Amino acid sequence: MSAHTDTENWPTGFYIHPRRTTLTASLVDAYRQVPVAHAGDVMGRHTGTLGLQMYHNDLGLTMCGPAVTVRTRPGDNLMVHAAMQRAQPGDVIVIDGGGDLSTAVIGGLMRTTAISRQLGGFVIDGALRDVAEWAEGGVPVYARGHTHRGPSKEGPGQVNVPIACAGLAIQPGDLILGDADGVIAIPAAEAEAVLAKCHIHAEKEARIRANNETGHIDTERFDANLRQRGCPV
Repeated sequence: MSAHTDTENWPTGFYIHPRRTTLTASLVDAYRQVPVAHAGDVMGRHTGTLGLQMYHNDLGLTMCGPAVTVRTRPGDNLMVHAAMQRAQPGDVIVIDGGGDLSTAVIGGLMRTTAISRQLGGFVIDGALRDVAEWAEGGVPVYARGHTHRGPSKEGPGQVNVPIACAGLAIQPGDLILGDADGVIAIPAAEAEAVLAKCHIHAEKEARIRANNETGHIDTERFDANLRQRGCPV
């Protein structure tokens, strides 16, 4: 299947959009030093994936790259393979598998392909298999669960379409950031502004940490908050 914009010739339920991202390499590189928690804090604190596990067993292995999105029928990975074939080094494959845990949609052989093609990682609202292989690292992977049951390769599915994944709405080309705390999606159009806020937030946390290390308790920081809410302190 080739990627094009004429939907009339595609069978029902199948579609592959071209890869899309407006993120520059320098912007992505700048985010590699940003903790997921900082990005979440400056985006309102209540955003990010829910219910996913980290399977690469390497707390230092982080994920940062543009999203190549996949919507697939639960238990089928035909379009995941299609997405991997079209992805560029550093791209993160984000899979809407409907949260299904009955059948894996990626496995260890796909891990070797991802490493050789230098893909940025996987985020799966669904299951994987070959847990021991993924635990070796080499590529970050987050999934809702795991099972030995292997996938079909029949479709249908779509590549590079808007998806929902583990509580996140994700557009193709959004920035996907992942570390030991979890995964967050940063809209591509907001990435520059969010990065600037993350730098300010990091400086604020550094000042608080330095103060904490002295043993000094900044009571006013919280007392002012309590008084604002009517608590007499």
